[in-house]
Amino acid sequence: MNRRIFTKAILAACVCLGALPTWADQPIVIKFSHVVAPDTPKGKAAERFKQLAEERTKGRVKVEVYPNSQLYKDKEELEALQLGSVQMLAPSLAKFGPLGVKEFEVFDLPFIFKDQAAFRAVTDGPVGAGLLRKLEPKGITGLVYLDNGFHIMSANKPLHHVADFKGLKMRIQSSKVLEAQMRALGALPQVMAFSELYQALQSGVVDGTEGVPSNFWTQKIYEVQKHITLSNHGHLAYAVIVNKPFWDGLPADIRTTLEGAMRDAAKYSNEIAASDNTSALEKIKASGKTTIYTPTAEEINEWKKALMPVHKEMEGRVGKDIIQAVYKATGFVAPK
Repeated sequence: MNRRIFTKAILAACVCLGALPTWADQPIVIKFSHVVAPDTPKGKAAERFKQLAEERTKGRVKVEVYPNSQLYKDKEELEALQLGSVQMLAPSLAKFGPLGVKEFEVFDLPFIFKDQAAFRAVTDGPVGAGLLRKLEPKGITGLVYLDNGFHIMSANKPLHHVADFKGLKMRIQSSKVLEAQMRALGALPQVMAFSELYQALQSGVVDGTEGVPSNFWTQKIYEVQKHITLSNHGHLAYAVIVNKPFWDGLPADIRTTLEGAMRDAAKYSNEIAASDNTSALEKIKASGKTTIYTPTAEEINEWKKALMPVHKEMEGRVGKDIIQAVYKATGFVAPK
Protein backbone atom coordinates (compact mmCIF):
# COMPACT_ATOMS: atom_id res chain seq x y z
CA MET A 1 0.00 0.00 0.00
CA ASN A 2 1.27 3.51 -0.79
CA ARG A 3 2.67 4.90 2.49
CA ARG A 4 1.51 8.45 1.74
CA ILE A 5 -2.04 7.33 1.04
CA PHE A 6 -2.08 5.15 4.16
CA THR A 7 -0.95 8.01 6.39
CA LYS A 8 -3.56 10.33 4.94
CA ALA A 9 -6.19 7.62 5.33
CA ILE A 10 -5.44 7.27 9.05
CA LEU A 11 -5.76 11.02 9.53
CA ALA A 12 -8.97 11.10 7.48
CA ALA A 13 -10.43 8.25 9.51
CA CYS A 14 -9.67 10.07 12.74
CA VAL A 15 -11.34 13.20 11.45
CA CYS A 16 -14.40 11.24 10.27
CA LEU A 17 -14.73 9.38 13.56
CA GLY A 18 -14.63 12.61 15.44
CA ALA A 19 -17.13 14.28 13.14
CA LEU A 20 -19.77 11.56 12.91
CA PRO A 21 -21.67 12.49 16.08
CA THR A 22 -21.75 16.16 15.13
CA TRP A 23 -23.04 16.22 11.53
CA ALA A 24 -25.59 18.84 12.59
CA ASP A 25 -23.00 21.12 14.21
CA GLN A 26 -20.15 21.14 11.71
CA PRO A 27 -20.09 21.25 7.91
CA ILE A 28 -19.67 17.90 6.21
CA VAL A 29 -16.45 18.14 4.20
CA ILE A 30 -16.22 16.43 0.81
CA LYS A 31 -12.78 16.34 -0.75
CA PHE A 32 -13.18 16.10 -4.52
CA SER A 33 -9.91 15.19 -6.23
CA HIS A 34 -9.21 15.01 -9.96
CA VAL A 35 -6.24 15.06 -12.32
CA VAL A 36 -7.12 17.69 -14.94
CA ALA A 37 -7.20 21.47 -15.07
CA PRO A 38 -10.06 23.50 -13.55
CA ASP A 39 -11.01 24.97 -16.93
CA THR A 40 -11.77 21.60 -18.57
CA PRO A 41 -15.28 20.13 -18.72
CA LYS A 42 -14.50 17.83 -15.78
CA GLY A 43 -12.93 20.66 -13.83
CA LYS A 44 -15.96 22.84 -14.46
CA ALA A 45 -18.28 20.01 -13.38
CA ALA A 46 -16.44 19.76 -10.07
CA GLU A 47 -16.71 23.50 -9.48
CA ARG A 48 -20.40 23.54 -10.43
CA PHE A 49 -21.07 20.68 -8.02
CA LYS A 50 -19.28 22.57 -5.26
CA GLN A 51 -21.40 25.65 -5.92
CA LEU A 52 -24.71 23.78 -6.06
CA ALA A 53 -23.96 21.51 -3.11
CA GLU A 54 -22.99 24.33 -0.80
CA GLU A 55 -25.92 26.51 -1.87
CA ARG A 56 -28.59 23.81 -1.67
CA THR A 57 -27.43 22.43 1.69
CA LYS A 58 -27.21 25.98 3.06
CA GLY A 59 -23.68 25.47 4.26
CA ARG A 60 -24.16 22.05 5.82
CA VAL A 61 -21.76 20.66 3.21
CA LYS A 62 -18.39 22.08 2.23
CA VAL A 63 -16.79 20.79 -0.99
CA GLU A 64 -13.02 21.12 -1.40
CA VAL A 65 -11.93 20.64 -5.01
CA TYR A 66 -8.34 19.58 -5.73
CA PRO A 67 -7.55 19.68 -9.49
CA ASN A 68 -4.39 18.86 -11.45
CA SER A 69 -3.32 15.89 -9.30
CA GLN A 70 -2.72 18.19 -6.33
CA LEU A 71 -3.54 15.34 -3.95
CA TYR A 72 -3.17 12.12 -5.94
CA LYS A 73 -1.96 10.94 -9.34
CA ASP A 74 -3.85 8.51 -11.57
CA LYS A 75 -2.60 5.32 -9.93
CA GLU A 76 -3.13 6.61 -6.39
CA GLU A 77 -6.56 8.17 -6.42
CA LEU A 78 -8.78 5.08 -6.40
CA GLU A 79 -6.91 3.58 -3.47
CA ALA A 80 -7.18 6.91 -1.68
CA LEU A 81 -10.95 6.91 -2.21
CA GLN A 82 -11.35 3.37 -0.93
CA LEU A 83 -9.34 4.24 2.19
CA GLY A 84 -11.40 7.38 2.80
CA SER A 85 -8.56 9.86 2.25
CA VAL A 86 -10.85 11.60 -0.24
CA GLN A 87 -14.60 11.27 -0.59
CA MET A 88 -15.16 11.98 -4.30
CA LEU A 89 -13.34 11.40 -7.58
CA ALA A 90 -14.09 11.60 -11.29
CA PRO A 91 -11.68 9.08 -12.87
CA SER A 92 -11.74 8.15 -16.51
CA LEU A 93 -13.59 4.90 -17.14
CA ALA A 94 -10.36 3.18 -18.18
CA LYS A 95 -9.19 3.23 -14.55
CA PHE A 96 -11.78 0.73 -13.36
CA GLY A 97 -10.21 -2.18 -15.25
CA PRO A 98 -7.13 -2.33 -12.99
CA LEU A 99 -9.51 -2.11 -10.02
CA GLY A 100 -11.01 -5.41 -11.13
CA VAL A 101 -14.15 -4.15 -12.89
CA LYS A 102 -12.94 -5.00 -16.37
CA GLU A 103 -16.34 -4.49 -18.00
CA PHE A 104 -15.72 -0.72 -17.98
CA GLU A 105 -13.02 -1.22 -20.60
CA VAL A 106 -15.80 -1.65 -23.15
CA PHE A 107 -15.72 2.15 -23.35
CA ASP A 108 -12.12 1.95 -24.60
CA LEU A 109 -12.90 -0.21 -27.63
CA PRO A 110 -11.89 1.71 -30.78
CA PHE A 111 -14.65 3.21 -32.91
CA ILE A 112 -17.41 1.67 -30.77
CA PHE A 113 -19.28 5.01 -30.58
CA LYS A 114 -20.16 6.65 -33.87
CA ASP A 115 -21.30 9.88 -32.19
CA GLN A 116 -22.26 11.47 -28.88
CA ALA A 117 -25.81 10.12 -29.09
CA ALA A 118 -24.48 6.56 -29.27
CA PHE A 119 -22.35 7.15 -26.18
CA ARG A 120 -25.28 8.64 -24.25
CA ALA A 121 -27.48 5.70 -25.22
CA VAL A 122 -25.14 3.55 -23.15
CA THR A 123 -24.40 5.82 -20.18
CA ASP A 124 -27.97 7.08 -19.78
CA GLY A 125 -29.50 3.61 -20.10
CA PRO A 126 -29.55 0.29 -18.26
CA VAL A 127 -26.07 -0.71 -19.47
CA GLY A 128 -24.49 2.34 -17.85
CA ALA A 129 -26.47 1.94 -14.63
CA GLY A 130 -25.53 -1.73 -14.40
CA LEU A 131 -21.84 -0.95 -14.77
CA LEU A 132 -21.93 1.60 -11.94
CA ARG A 133 -23.52 -1.01 -9.65
CA LYS A 134 -20.51 -3.27 -10.24
CA LEU A 135 -18.38 -0.78 -8.28
CA GLU A 136 -20.29 -1.28 -5.02
CA PRO A 137 -18.41 -4.44 -3.89
CA LYS A 138 -15.25 -2.33 -4.13
CA GLY A 139 -16.61 0.14 -1.57
CA ILE A 140 -17.50 2.66 -4.26
CA THR A 141 -20.81 4.26 -5.22
CA GLY A 142 -21.12 5.53 -8.78
CA LEU A 143 -23.22 8.67 -9.23
CA VAL A 144 -23.08 9.96 -12.82
CA TYR A 145 -21.11 9.83 -16.05
CA LEU A 146 -19.30 12.86 -17.44
CA ASP A 147 -18.82 13.00 -21.20
CA ASN A 148 -15.69 14.64 -22.62
CA GLY A 149 -15.90 13.77 -26.27
CA PHE A 150 -13.74 11.94 -28.77
CA HIS A 151 -10.06 11.13 -28.73
CA ILE A 152 -7.57 12.54 -31.19
CA MET A 153 -4.01 11.34 -31.82
CA SER A 154 -0.76 13.28 -31.68
CA ALA A 155 2.94 12.70 -32.42
CA ASN A 156 5.96 14.51 -33.82
CA LYS A 157 5.29 12.99 -37.23
CA PRO A 158 2.13 12.93 -39.33
CA LEU A 159 -0.30 10.14 -38.43
CA HIS A 160 -2.33 9.56 -41.57
CA HIS A 161 -1.93 5.83 -42.16
CA VAL A 162 -1.64 2.80 -39.89
CA ALA A 163 1.96 2.36 -41.02
CA ASP A 164 2.79 5.78 -39.52
CA PHE A 165 2.39 4.36 -36.00
CA LYS A 166 5.01 1.64 -36.38
CA GLY A 167 7.49 1.74 -33.50
CA LEU A 168 6.09 4.89 -31.88
CA LYS A 169 5.96 4.96 -28.08
CA MET A 170 2.40 6.11 -27.39
CA ARG A 171 1.20 7.11 -23.93
CA ILE A 172 -2.03 5.50 -22.77
CA GLN A 173 -4.04 5.12 -19.63
CA SER A 174 -3.82 1.81 -17.79
CA SER A 175 -6.18 -0.27 -19.93
CA LYS A 176 -5.59 -3.62 -21.62
CA VAL A 177 -7.95 -2.53 -24.39
CA LEU A 178 -5.89 0.59 -25.07
CA GLU A 179 -2.73 -1.52 -25.02
CA ALA A 180 -4.25 -3.83 -27.63
CA GLN A 181 -5.39 -0.82 -29.66
CA MET A 182 -1.88 0.64 -29.89
CA ARG A 183 -0.30 -2.72 -30.66
CA ALA A 184 -2.86 -3.24 -33.46
CA LEU A 185 -1.60 0.00 -34.96
CA GLY A 186 2.03 -1.13 -34.64
CA ALA A 187 2.80 1.29 -31.79
CA LEU A 188 4.36 0.57 -28.39
CA PRO A 189 1.90 1.43 -25.59
CA GLN A 190 3.34 3.23 -22.57
CA VAL A 191 1.19 3.53 -19.42
CA MET A 192 1.85 6.86 -17.73
CA ALA A 193 0.20 9.22 -15.26
CA PHE A 194 -1.51 12.18 -16.93
CA SER A 195 0.43 14.62 -14.74
CA GLU A 196 3.72 13.30 -16.19
CA LEU A 197 2.69 13.44 -19.85
CA TYR A 198 3.89 16.92 -20.87
CA GLN A 199 7.41 16.36 -19.59
CA ALA A 200 7.54 12.88 -21.11
CA LEU A 201 6.57 14.24 -24.53
CA GLN A 202 8.97 17.15 -24.19
CA SER A 203 11.89 14.89 -23.31
CA GLY A 204 11.06 12.17 -25.83
CA VAL A 205 10.31 9.49 -23.25
CA VAL A 206 7.15 8.95 -25.31
CA ASP A 207 6.55 9.94 -28.91
CA GLY A 208 2.84 10.64 -28.89
CA THR A 209 -0.47 10.25 -27.15
CA GLU A 210 -4.23 10.19 -27.49
CA GLY A 211 -6.66 12.49 -25.73
CA VAL A 212 -9.32 15.13 -26.15
CA PRO A 213 -8.76 18.68 -27.43
CA SER A 214 -9.66 20.37 -24.14
CA ASN A 215 -6.92 18.43 -22.36
CA PHE A 216 -4.44 19.02 -25.18
CA TRP A 217 -5.06 22.73 -24.77
CA THR A 218 -5.10 23.08 -20.98
CA GLN A 219 -2.08 20.81 -20.48
CA LYS A 220 -0.23 22.48 -23.40
CA ILE A 221 0.32 19.15 -25.16
CA TYR A 222 0.23 20.98 -28.49
CA GLU A 223 3.48 22.75 -27.52
CA VAL A 224 5.42 19.48 -27.54
CA GLN A 225 3.66 17.69 -30.42
CA LYS A 226 4.09 18.77 -34.03
CA HIS A 227 1.12 16.88 -35.48
CA ILE A 228 -2.47 16.18 -34.39
CA THR A 229 -4.88 13.90 -36.25
CA LEU A 230 -8.63 14.30 -35.68
CA SER A 231 -9.22 10.56 -35.67
CA ASN A 232 -12.19 10.40 -33.25
CA HIS A 233 -11.22 6.76 -32.73
CA GLY A 234 -11.99 6.59 -29.04
CA HIS A 235 -14.06 8.32 -26.44
CA LEU A 236 -13.13 9.91 -23.12
CA ALA A 237 -15.59 9.79 -20.27
CA TYR A 238 -15.50 9.78 -16.50
CA ALA A 239 -17.63 8.49 -13.67
CA VAL A 240 -18.15 10.60 -10.57
CA ILE A 241 -17.72 8.19 -7.69
CA VAL A 242 -17.80 8.43 -3.90
CA ASN A 243 -16.57 6.40 -0.96
CA LYS A 244 -19.57 4.13 -0.26
CA PRO A 245 -19.35 3.98 3.58
CA PHE A 246 -19.08 7.77 3.71
CA TRP A 247 -21.97 8.24 1.29
CA ASP A 248 -24.23 5.72 3.02
CA GLY A 249 -23.50 7.38 6.36
CA LEU A 250 -24.74 10.81 5.28
CA PRO A 251 -28.12 12.08 6.51
CA ALA A 252 -30.72 11.02 3.94
CA ASP A 253 -31.79 14.57 3.12
CA ILE A 254 -28.19 15.65 2.52
CA ARG A 255 -27.50 12.65 0.29
CA THR A 256 -30.61 13.33 -1.80
CA THR A 257 -29.66 17.00 -2.17
CA LEU A 258 -26.12 16.11 -3.21
CA GLU A 259 -27.36 13.57 -5.76
CA GLY A 260 -29.48 16.28 -7.36
CA ALA A 261 -26.59 18.74 -7.33
CA MET A 262 -24.35 16.21 -9.04
CA ARG A 263 -26.93 15.37 -11.71
CA ASP A 264 -27.25 19.07 -12.52
CA ALA A 265 -23.47 19.56 -12.54
CA ALA A 266 -23.09 16.60 -14.91
CA LYS A 267 -25.78 17.95 -17.22
CA TYR A 268 -23.99 21.30 -17.34
CA SER A 269 -20.61 19.66 -18.01
CA ASN A 270 -21.96 17.36 -20.72
CA GLU A 271 -23.59 20.29 -22.49
CA ILE A 272 -20.38 22.33 -22.64
CA ALA A 273 -17.95 19.49 -23.46
CA ALA A 274 -18.46 19.68 -27.23
CA SER A 275 -18.09 23.47 -27.40
CA ASP A 276 -15.05 23.40 -25.11
CA ASN A 277 -13.33 20.86 -27.35
CA THR A 278 -14.18 22.86 -30.47
CA SER A 279 -12.85 26.02 -28.87
CA ALA A 280 -9.69 24.22 -27.76
CA LEU A 281 -9.00 23.05 -31.31
CA GLU A 282 -9.42 26.58 -32.59
CA LYS A 283 -6.94 27.89 -30.02
CA ILE A 284 -4.45 25.14 -30.81
CA LYS A 285 -4.70 25.92 -34.52
CA ALA A 286 -4.28 29.64 -33.85
CA SER A 287 -1.12 28.98 -31.85
CA GLY A 288 0.62 27.79 -35.00
CA LYS A 289 2.66 25.30 -32.98
CA THR A 290 1.18 22.13 -34.43
CA THR A 291 -0.41 20.90 -37.65
CA ILE A 292 -4.00 19.65 -37.35
CA TYR A 293 -5.02 17.02 -39.88
CA THR A 294 -8.50 15.71 -40.70
CA PRO A 295 -8.21 12.19 -42.11
CA THR A 296 -10.07 11.17 -45.24
CA ALA A 297 -12.86 8.60 -45.19
CA GLU A 298 -10.47 6.11 -46.82
CA GLU A 299 -7.86 6.68 -44.11
CA ILE A 300 -10.43 6.22 -41.32
CA ASN A 301 -11.56 2.97 -42.91
CA GLU A 302 -7.94 1.84 -42.95
CA TRP A 303 -7.68 2.56 -39.21
CA LYS A 304 -10.97 0.78 -38.55
CA LYS A 305 -9.89 -2.37 -40.39
CA ALA A 306 -6.70 -2.47 -38.31
CA LEU A 307 -8.53 -1.87 -35.04
CA MET A 308 -11.72 -3.89 -35.32
CA PRO A 309 -9.97 -7.16 -34.36
CA VAL A 310 -9.40 -5.60 -30.92
CA HIS A 311 -13.15 -5.97 -30.24
CA LYS A 312 -12.96 -9.74 -30.74
CA GLU A 313 -9.65 -10.01 -28.93
CA MET A 314 -11.02 -8.33 -25.82
CA GLU A 315 -14.19 -10.42 -25.49
CA GLY A 316 -12.50 -12.68 -22.96
CA ARG A 317 -11.43 -9.75 -20.80
CA VAL A 318 -14.28 -7.26 -21.10
CA GLY A 319 -17.04 -9.85 -21.59
CA LYS A 320 -18.80 -10.75 -24.81
CA ASP A 321 -22.19 -10.06 -23.21
CA ILE A 322 -21.33 -6.47 -22.27
CA ILE A 323 -19.84 -5.78 -25.70
CA GLN A 324 -22.98 -7.11 -27.36
CA ALA A 325 -25.15 -5.03 -25.00
CA VAL A 326 -23.27 -1.89 -26.07
CA TYR A 327 -23.59 -2.86 -29.74
CA LYS A 328 -27.36 -3.21 -29.27
CA ALA A 329 -27.71 0.12 -27.41
CA THR A 330 -25.71 2.03 -30.00
CA GLY A 331 -26.75 0.25 -33.17
CA PHE A 332 -23.10 -0.57 -33.82
CA VAL A 333 -22.32 -2.24 -37.13
CA ALA A 334 -18.80 -3.49 -37.74
CA PRO A 335 -17.21 -2.13 -40.95
CA LYS A 336 -16.89 -4.57 -43.83
